[in-house]
Parts: sequence; structure tokens; C-alpha cells
Amino acid sequence: MILEDLKHTAKAKREQSIYTCLEEIRSSWKGNVGGLIQDWEEIAGKQLALNCTPLNIQNKVLTIGASHPQWRQALQYNRLELIESLKSYGYQIKEIRIRQHYPIDLVTRESEKEIWERHPSRTDKSGMTNCPFCKVPSPNGEVKLWGKCSFCRRKELRID
Repeated sequence: MILEDLKHTAKAKREQSIYTCLEEIRSSWKGNVGGLIQDWEEIAGKQLALNCTPLNIQNKVLTIGASHPQWRQALQYNRLELIESLKSYGYQIKEIRIRQHYPIDLVTRESEKEIWERHPSRTDKSGMTNCPFCKVPSPNGEVKLWGKCSFCRRKELRID
């Protein structure tokens, strides 16, 4: 019984030691990119935080990566408010740089074979039918997707 209590106490001390160590690391992030990433949702707001990521702080210049051009534009329009928000959280930022950034989990890499497998112009899998507009034999996938063949679709999309 005493031996079990000693093992339990030793394990608790190790866990406390790990917790203390992690807290020290976490506190050292304050004013750094690590701390900023941790506070990012509160500083930038949920929607902006989901689509933009702090990448680097150097010489009081914060570099933020945006996953889409519209988010780059949103960051640009809200740049001054964001700097003020950062300052209110204790980050000494004087300028923000914005760049295009695609996080790895957002970028899907597909092989040409995978893309071709689901392409609407495949006749060997989807079969053929006549286009309802021009009556020319066309892949079923195109007619199903656009309601017409790709040639009629191209005519429809052409801007004169």
C-alpha cells in the first residue's frame, strides 16, 4: 500500500513537472508568433482567423498569410484596426504585411489520373447522348452537368 502511494506521488510530481515546463514554454511565447497564434482568434475574429494565419514577426512587422485573395483584401481594409487590436493584446506591431499563403491541409494534391476519373467529358464511363441544343453526340457527363454539350456551353459563356 505504501509502495503504491509512493508510485502515485512520483507520477504526480512528473506530471506537475511536465505541466510546469509546458507552461514556461507557453509563457515565453508572449509577444512572439507562438503566442500570437494562440491569441489569434480573439485578436482577429473567428472568420478572419480561419482564413488568415500569422506567419512571422520581425522588426515589429507582422507577416500574415491569407488563404484567398478576398481575405488578403479584407486584411488590407482592416489593417489599422488589426494593428490596434494587436497592440491592445500587448504585441508591439507597427506594420502588417500580407501575402498569399496556402496551409498544407487546405491544398489538395490530386494526380492527373484522379482528376480525369471524374471528368465530365469521359465517354468510356459516362456514355454518350445527343446534346439537347445542337443534337450532336456528346458525353453524358457534360449534358448532365450543364444541360448541354461543352461546345454549346462555351458559346453560352462567351462574352461578346
